[in-house]
Amino acid sequence: MAVSPRFLADEEATIRLGQDLALAIRPGDCLALHGDLGAGKSTLARALIRCMADDPALDVPSPTFTLVQSYRLRIALAHFDLYRIADPAELVELGLDEALAEGAVLVEWPERAGAELPADTIHIRLGEEADGRRVSFDGPQEALDRIARSLRIRAFLEASGHGGAERRFLIGDASARIYETLHLPGGKTELLMNAPRREIGPVLRDGKRYAQIAHSAEDIAPFIALDRFLEQCGFRVPAIIAHDLADGLALIEHLGDDRIIDDQGKLVTDRWETAIDGLVVLHRLDIPESIPIPGGGDHVIPPFDPDAMMIEVELFLDWYLPFRRGSAVPAAVRARFDDTWKNLIDGLAPVETGLVLRDYHSPNILWQAGETGIRKIGLIDFQDTMIGPVAYDVASLVQDARVTVPPQFADHLVGRYEAARAKAAQDFDPAGFRRVLAIMQAQRATKILGIFVRLRDRDGKPGYMRHLPRMETYLREALKHPVLHPLHACYTQAGMTLDESS
Repeated sequence: MAVSPRFLADEEATIRLGQDLALAIRPGDCLALHGDLGAGKSTLARALIRCMADDPALDVPSPTFTLVQSYRLRIALAHFDLYRIADPAELVELGLDEALAEGAVLVEWPERAGAELPADTIHIRLGEEADGRRVSFDGPQEALDRIARSLRIRAFLEASGHGGAERRFLIGDASARIYETLHLPGGKTELLMNAPRREIGPVLRDGKRYAQIAHSAEDIAPFIALDRFLEQCGFRVPAIIAHDLADGLALIEHLGDDRIIDDQGKLVTDRWETAIDGLVVLHRLDIPESIPIPGGGDHVIPPFDPDAMMIEVELFLDWYLPFRRGSAVPAAVRARFDDTWKNLIDGLAPVETGLVLRDYHSPNILWQAGETGIRKIGLIDFQDTMIGPVAYDVASLVQDARVTVPPQFADHLVGRYEAARAKAAQDFDPAGFRRVLAIMQAQRATKILGIFVRLRDRDGKPGYMRHLPRMETYLREALKHPVLHPLHACYTQAGMTLDESS
């Protein structure tokens, strides 16, 4: 997609463009800023750097005399000013190649570089026009697509009355979603969800990709529909201020930064108890066949069916075990693994089902101190909700992938859940629930171990690997339940050490 030239009416428009570019660049990008003196190159560069630093007051000196200024930001950034170089060969001594290997590069006066800039440089040309400036873009298609996407986000914000918002990168999660913080006049903040529809991965079986088999959301429609549904059911979820279903954009309420852990990462008992109370309420809801999507259509909540469960646990064979073994998984091991899991999953057919939010753990539960009851837990991640064994979300909470939940406290939370469910329904079976809980804990831990290795090896996101030991410990704990003895033997044969000293 080409990026059309645009008119920048004033300095504020140039600053906003700098922010938009900051949200589009990736490691390895080389941005060349062309223009005469006074064309706005320094204003644009300064805005871009300040946005990446999340510091609007950051001192950004011109590298006119130092020639290069480096910044250790979310993406390492080197700012070059080539006005004073005498020979393009000086770029070697200035470390252009090293800077591109470490992060992104911003170049003023790129004309002085001769042919030394990379062939895939992104060229941004600024020129005076009337009382403002005209800017145009040229470069590789993939980079232009990213810039075009960021500029469409600005247009979306303008259409919703938030065109003057200061954009800042907030977080990218394990999916393709990216979140931004929007700083508005008066000190208010809101969030932007950037989740374009994507079809990721090859066809695996029956003409379907992984996301289709696992029923993972590939656009924002499920989030928009479930947000409205959960709000109507009494849960605290972000208000949707504006959304664009076709472009995968949503402007949402910021529920704050307080979580159910404290600033040191320790569990806060009453907050976790409220979180388990929320599941008691969630699991008593009547689930309609479909829920409306604001803006048009209906969302049918998919089932957490055997195919979805199996495709998830197979990530363990495809990614985690080869990582641990240092070799491919033998066919006999894979066959035993599949048969054992299929037998366990087939045994889940008669169990109680309900809404399963899928990622009900500490990063996705924001504490709402000003609310009461279950509205004290703010839910922010539910687009992959399915209908399945209710024990899954209990497993998700008590075996949190990001923070260690001690076994004694996990048992306390499960006991609290069981007591509340038994009080509301005389036919609730605690022993049967524990059996299903053990299966769901093992299923979830098995899946996550595979996902974390896949995130590193396929997606270039190694940070999740630090959570691997925690998930391995959770899996060992789950496999102690008698219903999982066949699975314990299967994992031992596969080469995973399950003794306490490992």
